[in-house]
Amino acid sequence: MAFSIFSRDKKEKLDEGLDKTRKSVFSKLSKAIVGKSKVDDEVLDNLEEVLVTSDVGVETTVRIIKRIEERVARDKYMGTSELNRILKEEIAELLQENNGGTQGDWNLSDSPKPYVIMVVGVNGVGKTTTIAKLAYKFKKAGKHVLLGAADTFRAAAVDQLQIWSERVDVPIVAQGMGADPASVAFDTLESAVNRNADVVIIDTAGRLHNKVNLMNELSKIKKVMQKIIPDAPHEILLILDASTGQNAIEQARQFTAATEVNALALTKLDGTAKGGVVIGISEQFKVPVKYIGIGEKMEDLQLFDRTEFVDSLFS
Repeated sequence: MAFSIFSRDKKEKLDEGLDKTRKSVFSKLSKAIVGKSKVDDEVLDNLEEVLVTSDVGVETTVRIIKRIEERVARDKYMGTSELNRILKEEIAELLQENNGGTQGDWNLSDSPKPYVIMVVGVNGVGKTTTIAKLAYKFKKAGKHVLLGAADTFRAAAVDQLQIWSERVDVPIVAQGMGADPASVAFDTLESAVNRNADVVIIDTAGRLHNKVNLMNELSKIKKVMQKIIPDAPHEILLILDASTGQNAIEQARQFTAATEVNALALTKLDGTAKGGVVIGISEQFKVPVKYIGIGEKMEDLQLFDRTEFVDSLFS
């Protein structure tokens, strides 16, 4: 039995979490169309500026504007009162075309067992708390979860994950600071097989000062994991802090170049007016946003749904 992704209370929480971004976008949109009844070149120029300054990103903004221009040309007359609806439709469709937001559940009914998630991302983006929230969600869905503390570059990273494992009440495999991350990953998967675990979530170090070292380390971890589970990891999840705006896009560029990221999680959406970055990142890198963080509570990590997200952003 799958959880309902967007029950009424979850949709309200999403609306609340995107409040700062929505108010910012609406304020800019209102100025863009003031005194205008028809979507013309001036309105489109203003709209382009609105999207860019809302952290959607230049490349994605250009694609959105092009789609709206084509629609204006096709429909002949388009009133500014319709602009919100058109924006919602075109952005949702753009995300769908680029696999930018997929529905799902926490039950992994059709997934391999154990389902191995390798988590990457720089320090400070909410990596550890996102891992804890994921573990909580999977456990709530009736899954046996095991954590692996393979971010051994910082002592605090191992300690923090151990604290969260106790709070969420899921087991953890850890060797402490300075241990070989690949060795931790190997032990974690070996333990997962022996324990008949459903989900394994492995934390990794997120140093970006040397991309070659990062690439080598992540490749080594993957190779060692594949000695236990040949197709592991099934998900390489990149955690990004939405409040950093364009910096999050640069991190996405670095990590997607360093490893085969196939899922994204955007955190701290509730504390920023830069929620538009979700659209830019998911469209630009052709990697689906899978989870969004809209608060500090365990329940505040949601599966990303492009339609509901865009609806909350432009409603």
